[in-house]
Amino acid sequence: MLILLILVVALAVIFGVADIRRSLITKPIFAVFKRILPPLSDTEREAMEAGDVWWDGELFKGKPDWQKLHSFPKAELNADEQAFMDNQVETLLKMLDDYKIVQEQRDLPKEVWDYLKREGFFAMIIPKSYGGREFSAIANSTIVSRIATRSLTAAVTVMVPNSLGPGELLMHYGTQEQKDRWLPTLSNGTDVPCFALTGPEAGSDAGGIPDTGVVCKGEFEGKEVLGIRLNWDKRYITLAPVATVLGLAFKLYDPENLLGDKEELGITCALIPTSHKGVEIGDRHFPMNMAFMNGTTYGKDVFIPLDWIIGGPDYAGRGWRMLVECLSAGRGISLPALATATGHLAARMTGAYGYVRQQFGMSIGKFEGVQESLARIGGLNYSLEAMRVMTAGAIDMKLSPSVVTAIAKYHMTEMSRTLMNDAFDIHAGRAIQVGPKNYLAHGYMGIPISITVEGANILTRNLMIFGQGATRCHPYVLAELEAAANPDVEQGLKQFDNLLLKHIGFALGNTFGALWQGITAGAFNAAPVSGETAQYYKQLSRMSRGLALSADFSMLILGGELKRREMLSARLGDVLSQLYIASAVLKYYEDNGRQQGDLPFVHYSLQRALFEIGRAFDGFFANFPNRVVATLLRKLVFPFGIGYKMPNDDTAIQICEALSKPGVIRDRLTHLCYIGTDEQDATGLMESAFVAMHQAQPLMKKIYQAQREGKLARKQPMVQTIEQALAVEVITADEAAQLSKMNTLRFSAISVDSFKAGSLEAMAIASADAA
Repeated sequence: MLILLILVVALAVIFGVADIRRSLITKPIFAVFKRILPPLSDTEREAMEAGDVWWDGELFKGKPDWQKLHSFPKAELNADEQAFMDNQVETLLKMLDDYKIVQEQRDLPKEVWDYLKREGFFAMIIPKSYGGREFSAIANSTIVSRIATRSLTAAVTVMVPNSLGPGELLMHYGTQEQKDRWLPTLSNGTDVPCFALTGPEAGSDAGGIPDTGVVCKGEFEGKEVLGIRLNWDKRYITLAPVATVLGLAFKLYDPENLLGDKEELGITCALIPTSHKGVEIGDRHFPMNMAFMNGTTYGKDVFIPLDWIIGGPDYAGRGWRMLVECLSAGRGISLPALATATGHLAARMTGAYGYVRQQFGMSIGKFEGVQESLARIGGLNYSLEAMRVMTAGAIDMKLSPSVVTAIAKYHMTEMSRTLMNDAFDIHAGRAIQVGPKNYLAHGYMGIPISITVEGANILTRNLMIFGQGATRCHPYVLAELEAAANPDVEQGLKQFDNLLLKHIGFALGNTFGALWQGITAGAFNAAPVSGETAQYYKQLSRMSRGLALSADFSMLILGGELKRREMLSARLGDVLSQLYIASAVLKYYEDNGRQQGDLPFVHYSLQRALFEIGRAFDGFFANFPNRVVATLLRKLVFPFGIGYKMPNDDTAIQICEALSKPGVIRDRLTHLCYIGTDEQDATGLMESAFVAMHQAQPLMKKIYQAQREGKLARKQPMVQTIEQALAVEVITADEAAQLSKMNTLRFSAISVDSFKAGSLEAMAIASADAA
């Protein structure tokens, strides 16, 4: 007892007396910390400081505040935005024939370009004071999603000026003179913008761009002025072939010290009219057979005045910070919008096709093999919509949550790839024949583009989500790194000492918390709601605790090596991502009034997220290099094993039933999907056939009953069955007409396009001649 008392007193003195603690505890740990976790580079620091920590920080703390999640405002359109959706957007959709745009014209028709410019589609983010629409992020997202279900080419054309581009950069960083010069003409369509970042030698590594600018004196408008001589070679630049104003990122150098005593100033962004001498545009790429304008730009020894730098000369060398902040718009709005459009279109059309297409005398949507894939489409679509709304809502809160937008970009584009593959599997031959009737082909072709741009998905998953998330979202690590980087060693040690005890307490709390929650399976965790979803809040809190614990041990054991162990760290990133996906689903369900019809989709989404969390943890534990620590972590987080399972078959069947019959549930869950107003449109035809077959079900029951009674022959063409049923008075003439109409629609809907001999060759020749 005396020994224990002495030990307690000794520990109290060591930890309680600052000078003793710093000498015996903090200083040695600080030295180790500086060795295993080297200070951030300037580029990394700017990337970290550029983003906001939002709900991702709550998930990383190990104890999410679910009331805080529900307190975030619901993202929804205002009256002006809804009116734009109901009028301008719907008018645009009726103007689009995506087959002609992509396969024949390889461009939007002139009347569509003119309409987009005239109605402010390129000015959704520009303030009204400059002639723009000044729409919210959720409106921007919703408009792009809706257009994308009709035409990916049109959607990309609209989304680019409203994400990373001159407009975004000007509003955040432009001088008043630059705003007054460019924003009005960008708003009315007089100017079409593009932004050139990617080049042959630098894609995802934007910091490695080889394009250069050198500060020097030169002639501009007949006068000698201080400016920049530029050399650049860019590719993959959307809208470049038709742009009138070019946003350009380059590395700026000042060898003569004309701006100061620093020779290498860093990445800089400038705004250049494409009519300026030496600017080269016009050549087009052909990305995955899509028709949106995408191409190259280059320039050699192009001189521009210094005040063409976005933000003016004071922003020379500050372009990296500007780009990191503005890239969040593309990752958080535009690409999630395209992914969600894929989900809405695939869910609605595949549900319809599964009902319309029949084999062995029944709809293929009744086969369980098909239902497994259709349920995945429905479940993923629900998650996509929830993530789209929540992520855009964060941006509307004037946040730039870089980790969250990286999660959205990676997982939403990958989810869209998965569900589109499922849609193709179910449609089979109907999906692979390109033609006016094919509503899936162009979306399928476009998915790899979304996966590649705004940071390739491999980079996003393996470096950004956890690489930034672990440091940015952790309550103490970023501050500890800043202490380690402090050139005043004593001041840095003092800062570190203030954080150390808090970090130790945080780690101990997570250790014992993870063990307790593992033993109790999270049963005693609080949930902000009751009912069927309460269990998920408890499990997600438990997994948040496990993530915080595992991340701390990883950084402690591996230090800077964790950055290079990408397969390992990416699994922890997957845990964080699935926690975010599940959070978005829960919020979406609550914000939309806890609709009973949503529950199968909610269960599917959340059970899948938990299963993916368990799988990510399993891979992390199995590959953690320190086997003692790996075993300890596994036993703390999952003392009785990982018990999360994928959704059961009953849940899958419920989702399929909801997608396979007309009704408010199906309409609400696929509300972004464009449906043609007549049977000449591919989606209109499939929807008409789907509805007609449901309306004809009472008549089909008469047919089946007559066949069982021997009044009608079995296994004969439907046309003959209808004629025979009319002849023996099983159905009336009006009913026969209804069945005939239904059968005509059904057959047309499952048919694919064919082309007369030579017509495709002629189309190719015409296209080549036009080029």
